[in-house]
Amino acid sequence: MDVAGAASASGPQIREKDGPTRAVSVIVPVTERPHDLAWLYRTFSAEFVAAGRPFEFVFAVEPWARSLVDKVEPLIRSGEPIRIVEVGQTVGEAALFNAAVSTCSSPIVATLPAYPRVQPGALEELVVKVEEGVDLASAVRVASGASIVNRIQNRLFHMILRRMGGGGFRDVASGVRAMKRSILEDLPLYGDFFRFLPVLARREGFTVIEHDVAQHPEDQRARVYAPGIYLRRLIDLLGLFFILRFTYKPLRFFGLVGSLFALGGCAILAVLVVQRAGGQGIADRPLLLLGTLLLVLGVQAIAMGLIGEIIVHLSASHRRTYRLRPESAPTEGHPRARTATDAVTSS
Repeated sequence: MDVAGAASASGPQIREKDGPTRAVSVIVPVTERPHDLAWLYRTFSAEFVAAGRPFEFVFAVEPWARSLVDKVEPLIRSGEPIRIVEVGQTVGEAALFNAAVSTCSSPIVATLPAYPRVQPGALEELVVKVEEGVDLASAVRVASGASIVNRIQNRLFHMILRRMGGGGFRDVASGVRAMKRSILEDLPLYGDFFRFLPVLARREGFTVIEHDVAQHPEDQRARVYAPGIYLRRLIDLLGLFFILRFTYKPLRFFGLVGSLFALGGCAILAVLVVQRAGGQGIADRPLLLLGTLLLVLGVQAIAMGLIGEIIVHLSASHRRTYRLRPESAPTEGHPRARTATDAVTSS
């Protein structure tokens, strides 16, 4: 993906402060319902200033949102550690995040939606958790006055996520996270899977925690989306289910589906064969078409699973399905010492 523009390619660098704290890059993908970005920067950068932490903010925008960053231009000119990364086309949240990460060098990366979701102070709390040793810390929005509609939607979403093998997460969609930059090298993010980053990170063997933070009042109002949004979320969950369960076993999924179709088709055709043997005509029977269709679909599904198995087999020697923890790393001089902290993708 080409980066069409960067407002401060040679502009202000990470603001340095004295102290043992580690630098953090805060990435803000500007997508849905963006807020005043200058307000967002001033509000959430203050917590890093108070903690004496080196930081920078990277606003990643699509062409339609370029005008929204005009308010931060004066801040950039005044020397604030802000950079703007603009892509050349509409690409989605995950691609915006990837474009922004490629310009960052901080050891810790935080993500923040372009609208208020948590109270100030949450980002610093999550970054501290990463400094204490976790690989990724994700915010869980907590508020006594949150809308009942929002709470029902959130619980239903996470109930489905748990049923599909997504773990016991309570708020994967908060979008407020802090993580070690190194884990991003092992987690391929694309499409709408950005919201499932904690789930994918835990699947790869990284240490992931959820941390309760105060929800912003503006995020507590009831939100009801268009039916298409809910349908897309359901499709995303189905895609995540396949990735979590069948990435390395595609034949189990396609073989099961194909077998059900093929067995159904064979059963229907067997009944028709018996009826034809008894002298009953079947040429104009809709069941003949249905049985044939089910059988063909079943064979095709099984064939797709076999092709997937071949692809996995051929690529298995180039990737590993595990990740070694630092304490399990090979000793110096061992033939595999150079991969002591192997972080392995399995997408």
